[in-house]
Amino acid sequence: MAMLPPRSCDTFIVLPPLSREGAVIFGKNSDRPQNEVQEVVFYKGGLREPTKLKCTYIVIDESTEPLNSIILSKPAWMWGAEMGANDKGVVIGNEAVWTKYNDGDGDARQRRLLGMDFVRLGLERGNSAEDALNKITALLEQYGQGGPCSELDDSHFYHNSFLIADTDQAWVLETSGRLWAAEKIESGVRNISNGLTITTKIDKSSENLKENAKAMGLWDGKGEFNFTECFSSGGDETRQKEGERLLKEKCATYIPFYVRFMFDILRHKESRICRGCEDTFPTQGSQVSFLRPNTLGIHWFTGTPDPTVSLFKPFIFTPNPRVSPHLISPNEPKREHYLYKVHAKYIGKVNLDNLKHAFWEMEEESINKSTDFLEDVTSGLATIEQYDNLLEDYVSAEIRMLTKM
Repeated sequence: MAMLPPRSCDTFIVLPPLSREGAVIFGKNSDRPQNEVQEVVFYKGGLREPTKLKCTYIVIDESTEPLNSIILSKPAWMWGAEMGANDKGVVIGNEAVWTKYNDGDGDARQRRLLGMDFVRLGLERGNSAEDALNKITALLEQYGQGGPCSELDDSHFYHNSFLIADTDQAWVLETSGRLWAAEKIESGVRNISNGLTITTKIDKSSENLKENAKAMGLWDGKGEFNFTECFSSGGDETRQKEGERLLKEKCATYIPFYVRFMFDILRHKESRICRGCEDTFPTQGSQVSFLRPNTLGIHWFTGTPDPTVSLFKPFIFTPNPRVSPHLISPNEPKREHYLYKVHAKYIGKVNLDNLKHAFWEMEEESINKSTDFLEDVTSGLATIEQYDNLLEDYVSAEIRMLTKM
């Protein structure tokens, strides 16, 4: 079956000992079709009725266990999400990959679960990175993956890879149809783009993966089994290498690595990690998460295209957090939420140098404010409820800034 040329996103992770305060730092850009709106939404955890769940295309069995509270950055038209976090300290990002298993259960044209559906399901049901991995792979084997990944272009379909992390470790999960391999990452850096990357270090896999590869004529059974060599049908190796280079350079230059440096990587245009609003496949949303052991995580989202001209706004899982209504898409054909409209209207009219400087100052404030707050909560000097409106406040500040500059 014909596949579209790779159109890249990128997901990154930095772990101790390279990261600040023993944290795991996650970042992702979501590159999607032009004019596709990405909303930022929060869903409270708990049991959900009824017993069947309608995802983007198919109905699956609902979980019998209570669901986690989640925050998602998602294309407004679909049920699933490109990236997000849950209140157990788990984050997940998804990437498109193109593989050789294109028949039967591997036919990505068939409407099954989207890769983005797996992101949401993994966050809702996974209490750790490994638990989310197990939940996703069980659902993959049960229901399969596939279906158009664009609302308006039914020729846009693919298999999926994932970067799943918590405060302790990360996993790279790569798939081909219902087959999969996973690599555990416990230190250093890792990134994924739009191609398979798992080679011979396979810490978990679908049952009889090697036997299936042999039966499909993808492996001769001789030598060490290499998942990428067997299943890859191409990918964006240039962007994968550029992402790896940027991670290593930042970690070598800035010791230890911190949230600000992940913002910088996601804004890097020369490498095409970041794509502007005018691109046919722009960066429609971005996320950075700071996951520190034994405390709440902090998650920053843009909710608007091109992070170089968007503010990273912080969110913390308080008992009753508010996500601004200005980030939630209305039920109308264009699905443009208010912040998206303001961004589109004013971004070409403001002095970009002044805007970027103002955003930098606000982001530094949010980093310091959020981390200090977590320290104060831990020590009993602040109550967590004080930050229910954290994200909403920064959305309002961004709107004021755009309309006044």
